[in-house]
Amino acid sequence: MQILVTGGLGFIGSHTVVELQAKGFEVIIIDDCSNADEKVLKGIEKISGKKPIFEKFDLKEREKVEDFFHRYPDVEGVIHFAASKAVGESVERPLLYYENNIGTLVYILKELSKKNKASFIFSSSCTVYGQADTMPITENAPVKEAESPYGNTKQMGEEIIRDACKVTPNLNAIALRYFNPMGAHPSAEIGELPIGVPQNLVPFITQTGVGLRKELSVFGDDYPTEDGTCIRDYIYVVDLAKAHVVALERLLAGKNTDNYEVFNVGTGKESSVLEVIGSFERVSGKKLNYKIVGRRPGDITTAYADTTKANSVLGWKSQYTLDEAMKSAWDWEQKIRK
Repeated sequence: MQILVTGGLGFIGSHTVVELQAKGFEVIIIDDCSNADEKVLKGIEKISGKKPIFEKFDLKEREKVEDFFHRYPDVEGVIHFAASKAVGESVERPLLYYENNIGTLVYILKELSKKNKASFIFSSSCTVYGQADTMPITENAPVKEAESPYGNTKQMGEEIIRDACKVTPNLNAIALRYFNPMGAHPSAEIGELPIGVPQNLVPFITQTGVGLRKELSVFGDDYPTEDGTCIRDYIYVVDLAKAHVVALERLLAGKNTDNYEVFNVGTGKESSVLEVIGSFERVSGKKLNYKIVGRRPGDITTAYADTTKANSVLGWKSQYTLDEAMKSAWDWEQKIRK
């Protein structure tokens, strides 16, 4: 069974490709390598023993999207990761984000709507909840006004998919709202490869630990939390990848109760910035050089998932601890620096 993974050379995409191949799917990757390295293909092949089909082009080119689906008529499902994701950059270049994150989604959905049956998994985000009113966050929590064009593209993306599903009975879709992915494959063959200054906490920690960065800035220690730092829900990337496979299998087997469904994907556990730093220090045996600085505009205080729906309906549950995920991130960082 052929499955298309857009952005399949990226952090979450590459781990999902590995898990799909482990389940026997034939995977096709589309990636323009604007935020990924083609060498990731070798890492995927080393882990799974099979090299996925790779198509290098930009999904903003509508004719190439149409041509792809013409050449691969047997694609039965799509997992859509390809998107720009830097919050700060989205504020500075909003039109780029709307073109890249919304336009490409529409092109793919238009092609899928022509099929007799199609399954679509959307890479969404807990950013749609903003600062939720209650914790933990359930799927029924209100979607708040977006804090950035990036966040807005996730909200709009979900709305576009929902509207398309309403009028396209043959299209079945699941939006997975991620919390905070981290870590690397236990083989250390693939992992997070941020270009430039990392946007996420964990790669900044590991880069500081390995000496690539002078120090880590902790943005604020005066939040209304136990240690004063922000709280997030950190999920191991392999757990997250497996959630995509389970969601896809749900649609392919026709087990969905609606043709558009939403699931939170997290651990349900809360970890503060200082607790994440503590995890790194435990698994690495190193003291991390960090300093407390002022709050960063737009940061919310607390966000962690209620995973009841994913656990009970999808039959998926995160398996790995924060320390296990951190160790994989540290092993990966040390390997790529060698």
